[in-house]
Amino acid sequence: MKRHLARFLIGAVILVALLGHAAKFYQIGLVNRLDAIIYDAKIRLSMQHGVDDRIVILDIDEKSLAEVGRWPWSRERMATLVKKLFERDGIRLLGFDIVFAEPDDSSGLKSLEGLARREFRDSGAFLKTVEQLRPQLDYDARFAEALKGRPVVLGYYLSSESKGTASGALPQPALPAGTFGNRNIAFTTWTTYGANLPEFQQAAASAGHFNPLVDFDGIARRVPLLAEYKGAYYEALSLAMTRALLGFPKLEPGFAEGAGKNYGGLEWLDMKTPQGTLSIPVDENAAAMIPYRGPQGSFRYISAADVLRDRIKPEELAGRIVLMGTTAPGLMDLRATPVSSAYAGVEIHANLIAGFLDGTIKYKPPYVLGADVVLTLLIGAALVFLLPLLSPVRATLAALAVLLIAVGINLAFWTQANMVLPVAGSLVLIALLYAMNMSWGYFVESKAKRQFTELFGQYVPPELVDEMAKNPEGYSMEGRKAELTVLFSDVRGFTTISEGLQPDQLATLMNLYLGAMTEVIRGHRGTLDKYIGDAIMAFWGAPVDDPQHARQAVTTALDMQQALIALNKELAAKGWPELKIGVGVNTGPMTVGDMGSPVRKAYTVMGDAVNLGSRLEGITKQYGVGVIVGEGTFELVKDEFVFRELDLVKVKGKDKPVGIFEPLGPKGQVAKQALDELKLWKEALAAYRGQDWDKADVALFNLSRVSPHKLYQVYQERIAHYRKEAPGADWDGSWKFETK
Repeated sequence: MKRHLARFLIGAVILVALLGHAAKFYQIGLVNRLDAIIYDAKIRLSMQHGVDDRIVILDIDEKSLAEVGRWPWSRERMATLVKKLFERDGIRLLGFDIVFAEPDDSSGLKSLEGLARREFRDSGAFLKTVEQLRPQLDYDARFAEALKGRPVVLGYYLSSESKGTASGALPQPALPAGTFGNRNIAFTTWTTYGANLPEFQQAAASAGHFNPLVDFDGIARRVPLLAEYKGAYYEALSLAMTRALLGFPKLEPGFAEGAGKNYGGLEWLDMKTPQGTLSIPVDENAAAMIPYRGPQGSFRYISAADVLRDRIKPEELAGRIVLMGTTAPGLMDLRATPVSSAYAGVEIHANLIAGFLDGTIKYKPPYVLGADVVLTLLIGAALVFLLPLLSPVRATLAALAVLLIAVGINLAFWTQANMVLPVAGSLVLIALLYAMNMSWGYFVESKAKRQFTELFGQYVPPELVDEMAKNPEGYSMEGRKAELTVLFSDVRGFTTISEGLQPDQLATLMNLYLGAMTEVIRGHRGTLDKYIGDAIMAFWGAPVDDPQHARQAVTTALDMQQALIALNKELAAKGWPELKIGVGVNTGPMTVGDMGSPVRKAYTVMGDAVNLGSRLEGITKQYGVGVIVGEGTFELVKDEFVFRELDLVKVKGKDKPVGIFEPLGPKGQVAKQALDELKLWKEALAAYRGQDWDKADVALFNLSRVSPHKLYQVYQERIAHYRKEAPGADWDGSWKFETK
């Protein structure tokens, strides 16, 4: 853990930085931009597509401008259009994404009135004629008359221009000043407006603003359903049209109770009708997310010129909601949206109305802030502590799994609960933590590993260097005392074999042999000490601690014998002699460390236990066995392997004889025939040590008939010797044989 401290600290700093963004103590532009990109992608992936036939857009398009004339059209023509839509086509509701802010003087009435006040003020006939013509020439009055008594919703805009001047007349606010009391709600606040002429506003059923909320990247994703002006709250065009469609139900704010003082609690707007309550979710700005149905054209567009020229059949508009707006580029009502860089503003209102009616408005309540903080904290805490402890592959899999979980949770809320949760912060956090850990491993730890390899690599196998490099401060080249297990192996009759081969053949044979044996040793985490001609020396338990060092060494010795069988088949195919090896294994206290002279050093082991291991290998041929282990090794693994006790031998410099054993295999894996033979051998050895020569001789004779073995021959020769020359009274069962 100590060596990972730096990565933990860097990861914690990254986590805190992203938590600050999630809690909105500050904002990271890149994260916000990524969140916007992800939101737009989800919008595009989840669009319904197809055409919603309930809402029709009456388009002031290029065709209309070419046929009817440049905009604005006369109010007389607009009055005609309104009457046609309601009286001939039978539409259900009409909304204008247009402001009628200026009087229409195109009829010439204003000029006639001027003449009546000046040049013809004394002409009664002229004055009478003007009064007779006034109803036909007062286009504004005709338009107001066309609006009166019909479900028509006008549009207007709000502005925050410092030098802006209010014009026209606002409708009654949807909610009066003081509705929200002291609640802390981040309404969009405006300082001026551009509205319709008072006579139009009085004649129309209602009006709504058509201001979208343009995000930092210029994209229109939301519309404030309630906008604040001088303390009162004015509804959006789409909301006003929906209320008109439902019979103008009262607008009731919906609050999340129990919210803290910094949370206003406004989460939805209710409209109660006889058919039930329609709830529209809003975000912290009392805005609704625009539910884009698809690319532009998701609602039917009809050219205004076609309506005026009676080219539309009444059934095409009957019972429809009609929104009048423009797609003509010159009239500049095109907006950048998640689905298009040039999208007709009038279709934004159509999407909102359809979303209100269908209940498909995405929900982004203010408490999403807390959810983002919690999710960021959980993801960050998990990865900050987990990634430094894992290998690159596992760290990659862990980061990928967490990323998929984060994305899955986000998509589940999006599709199942219609809820918008930020996800970019979590994704950036995952990416940064992963990149930092991978970079640290590559640039910092790999450098430390290279340095460590330079120190230990000339002594220790690479696979153990990799493990040691994970915690370099835990290892030292200094000499120390430890209980380890050493292994020696040697090729029997190597001199004879080498004399029968050409030099290149001998080199190939040795490479094959040493390669096969080394692979077995490394496969069992052995430290390859050295090659001495055809001999191999290895040990276990250092420099990497291994509590199973004795078991590993015995397993290695048995596997080396098995590997030799496969190797001999390959040698036989080449016409070369087969190899036989003897392996000695011993466990005991040894000195391990970097030893040698200033000219040359080696990381090796020394001590009596090491010397005994070498001598055990040397006497394998005396007993005709492949592997001999000492007492120290036997005591540690006697419960894991089946052993045949071979003898008690005297070691040079030691008064007490040493027991030597042959491992036959792991317990449970030794054949029954071998176990039966082992039982008879134990009886023979007991009779031998009890100096019951006859019983021992008979047992050895029977064993030799069943399974001839040099071991039995050795003991038969010893019995013949003792029959002639009986051992002394102090005989302890050992053979008077001293290993070299």
